[in-house]
This record gives sequence, C-alpha cells and structure tokens, in this order.
Amino acid sequence: MDYFSDRENGPVARTDQVISPLAWAGIVALVQAYISNGGFGNRFPQTCSDGNAPCGTDEHALGANVKALMPGLEWPLQTTHPDPDYSFDRIPMAPPTLLILDFVEYVYSVVAKPIILKRHDYLSHNHLGFNQVEGQTEFLNDVNSIFSRCGIAYELKPSGKVVRLLPLILRESLSRALFNTGDTILNNALEESRAKFSSPNPIIRREALERLWDAFERLKTLADTDKKKSIRIILDAVTREPSFRAMLETEAKQLTEIGNNFLIRHFETRQIPVIETDHVDYLFHRLFAFVQLLIGRR
Repeated sequence: MDYFSDRENGPVARTDQVISPLAWAGIVALVQAYISNGGFGNRFPQTCSDGNAPCGTDEHALGANVKALMPGLEWPLQTTHPDPDYSFDRIPMAPPTLLILDFVEYVYSVVAKPIILKRHDYLSHNHLGFNQVEGQTEFLNDVNSIFSRCGIAYELKPSGKVVRLLPLILRESLSRALFNTGDTILNNALEESRAKFSSPNPIIRREALERLWDAFERLKTLADTDKKKSIRIILDAVTREPSFRAMLETEAKQLTEIGNNFLIRHFETRQIPVIETDHVDYLFHRLFAFVQLLIGRR
C-alpha cells in the first residue's frame, strides 16, 4: 500500500537486520487472520462433520507441524513474555530473527486464499475451496509491507525465499556487476561471494567476505606468476596518474593486511574475528569496489 507518509517523506530506510517485537506482532496478526478465515485449510483442513468438506483451518494440526519444523518457536505464537521485575506485566518480545524468517517461508509454502464454494446453513459455516497462488501473493504483499514499514532489511520473494536487502550503494553495485575476468575459477568465486552476501544468515555473509578475499588473492596473480609483479601490472592498467596509482597501491597493501590480520583468510589464534554485521558490510563493500575497479580495466 502507498501510504501518505511514504509519499511525503520517502519510505523508511530498510536497515534493521533484527526483526523487532513490533514487526513480529504484525506477522503474528497476519497468521492469526489466515487461521480465522481458513487460509491454512488447504494443507490443514478442518472438515465439516456433515460431509467432510473443508470449512476452516485445523489449528491443532497446523501448530503441531510448526513446532516440529520450527524448534524453539512457541505455539500458540507468542508476542510477549512475563516482565521479570513485575510478574503480572508482560513485555513485547520476538523470537530470533532467523527463526522468524524460516517461519515466514513456511507460511508462504502452506497458505492459500480460501474461496467460499457453498454455505452450510445447518452448521453455520462455509465449505471452502482454495487458490494457493492468490493466497501466497497476498501473504507476500502483506509481510513485505510489514518489513518495509518497520525498516526491516529483508524481503520475501515470489520464489518463497527471504532475501536480505543490501545497503543501497552495495545493492546497485552488486546487481550491475558482470564477472567476465577470463578466469573461470575467479568468476565462480565472485558469483559465490555475491550470492552468499544476500543471505539473511550473518554466518553465511561472513563466508561471503571470506570468499571475496579468496577471489582478491587469485586476482592478484592473473597477470604474472610472480604475485608482486602481477599486481603492479594490474594496477598500472588501472591508471598511470602517479598520485592515484600510489593510492591504489596503498589500498591493495591495506586490503591484504586486513585479510591476513582479521579472521577472514586465516584461522590462527592471532586473527581478529569480524563479528558485527555492519563491519562485515563495510569490509565487503570496500574490497568489492576495489576488485570491481581492477577487473574492469583488465
């Protein structure tokens, strides 16, 4: 939906990588609405006792399936927990973000739009048919609206998979990049790094950073078997302007030192882990911009 505030001020920046209790409560409200209107009846039907036609959602069966597939997610879904300081009060809460995103993908896989086929007056309910594509489309739009309005950096795609929305400047660079270096192994490493960096899982995003640094080390050897001579040749191809050339050489050395000193390329005890997700984003963006510059002039 196109809201007035978005038209006036622009959309909320989608930078939050942790799903808030507010956003989680909105997702739970969606699911409860689908339970009430029979939106899960295609997979978990409540059947009419007078003819066995689907007439709603078997919430017990749905809950049992959710608990089996989503260990750690409470059913019925909870949006608050007791306040440890005031036992009679409850405070908003949200499960771990990756668990919520798994659940969003699960809901997409089982939801369907209920269609009233016939009114059963005697038992005061409707017999239902289902359109899964329409139901999935509605859920996708609804949950993405919650993500957008709450500034959440994830999006559910028509494939049923949740992807992370990259920072805007990175999103454009990664989407436009074509890896045609003449070296298949390097091309594959860069593609693998790009794919992993879009993952909602921070562990996989750190793997993307490691793979990008592997690609950088291979790139440095493409012009000559002597790595030092090779990188000189590659940098010379980028620019002959002395000051800019010196800056690029300094950057190449600094990036090599980062790869060696942080827990990126090596796994010795002296290496410093890169834990914060925004630190991972920064290092990925810095090296990716440099690699893109180098391969664009080869």
